[in-house]
Amino acid sequence: MTNERLEVQRTIAADPATIFGLLCDPQGHVDIDSSGMLLDATGEPVTAVGDSFVVHMDREALNDYPLGRYDVTVTISTFVPEREIAWTILGQIRPPIGHIYGYRLEPVDDGTLVTSYYDWSSIDPVWREAGIFPVLSDTALRATLGILTRTVTRRGTGGSARAADISERDR
Repeated sequence: MTNERLEVQRTIAADPATIFGLLCDPQGHVDIDSSGMLLDATGEPVTAVGDSFVVHMDREALNDYPLGRYDVTVTISTFVPEREIAWTILGQIRPPIGHIYGYRLEPVDDGTLVTSYYDWSSIDPVWREAGIFPVLSDTALRATLGILTRTVTRRGTGGSARAADISERDR
């Protein structure tokens, strides 16, 4: 991990297909958001690099930058079914920031090892000079993995018989 990338991991007692399906669904992003910024989404589930959907945001949830409510377009930059999904975001701010969010999924004995990452290593120099990154912390990424665990467990599809069993290191 560099000082321009955050990664957190958690084992989730569900198969990669179930988790990947949720991550492909625009509403899934809203369901698992720990920041409170994602209010709703418009669009169909993504199926390939280049697919996109719109997320309706509220930056006031972070109370750090006075953007209020706005929309961003999420565009898929990496799409490997049941293994990895990543995206960039285009909003009203120019030049585009260029940060990447994503998930890697690895089957393990107890379900799926999920790695959530946030990478700002290739952001536009204007934003690098602004010194505002990272916008989210590793704690926020970890919280989203907790909400992902809860969401997959509550939906009850594709999880193992031990859906409530979280690996010891994640407690």
